[in-house]
Amino acid sequence: MALISQLFSDEIYDPFLSMVNKCPVLNTPTDWKETPEAHVFISDLPGLNKKEVNVEIDDERLLKIYGERKEEKDDKNVKWHRVERCRGEFRRSFRLPENVKTDGVKASMEDGVLVVTVPKQEVKKPEKKMIEIEEIKG
Repeated sequence: MALISQLFSDEIYDPFLSMVNKCPVLNTPTDWKETPEAHVFISDLPGLNKKEVNVEIDDERLLKIYGERKEEKDDKNVKWHRVERCRGEFRRSFRLPENVKTDGVKASMEDGVLVVTVPKQEVKKPEKKMIEIEEIKG
């Protein structure tokens, strides 16, 4: 598509790009991988710093990554020819499995990449208890 655009020196409408710019979920691509020790979430948040991003986990094991890309303040003398970068609020939520240890979650951010590590714990299997059946004498 970029090659065609360069050849004709004109911008061609790209419906996929249009959809991505309008959809906050697609603007926060996140990978989720599971290792033997943890669930790891990696989100691309270009141009943002850790003060603009929030990570929280609730009692129902719902991991939330959210924040806001602020609008740039313009000078009245500036004329924009194209605006493609998404601005505004974004939010991603992930329902975590039972084997997570929610009190050990760690998050770090470098070069616009957020990494959230949720440690795993062994899920306690319900114990089986044999119940003796009594004989009723009547």
